[in-house]
Amino acid sequence: MTAAYEDMPFSELLHHPAATTRRLDAVRALRLRRRDAEDLALMRVDQMERDTTVVDFTSRLLAGLVRTENIGALRQALPEALPWSTFLPAEDIDTLLAELVDTARGAVALDNLSPIALLLAQWRHSAEIYADPALHALLTREPEGDLGPVPAPGAAE
Repeated sequence: MTAAYEDMPFSELLHHPAATTRRLDAVRALRLRRRDAEDLALMRVDQMERDTTVVDFTSRLLAGLVRTENIGALRQALPEALPWSTFLPAEDIDTLLAELVDTARGAVALDNLSPIALLLAQWRHSAEIYADPALHALLTREPEGDLGPVPAPGAAE
């Protein structure tokens, strides 16, 4: 295999299914572009299983490092894996690592990596806020004045 994936129109799969799927001999996956919907990925099941094995190993390795109190090694390696993490406060790094380990273990157990991607996106957005002093000040300032009455929980608005 030479490339991670090849980009092609979804119609290519519809019009030439055998030739299109043979492309998987040369790439890990095919990204099928669709006009009116999200793109799709096509990959061999054995490739998907290998990817899952790698994620499972990585989550268990992270959990083992945390459990054996090698959090310092993780803290040192984190900026290489997630360069934007350098903008997070030190106390948030520990929270990020703990959440990442727990989420990775749970995601692998469910065969669903989406929670890991969501967690990383959320932490990246936090780093973006910390990296911009004006935005950080705007989002963390106390509101001015009375914001008005708060309806009781369950009350109709």
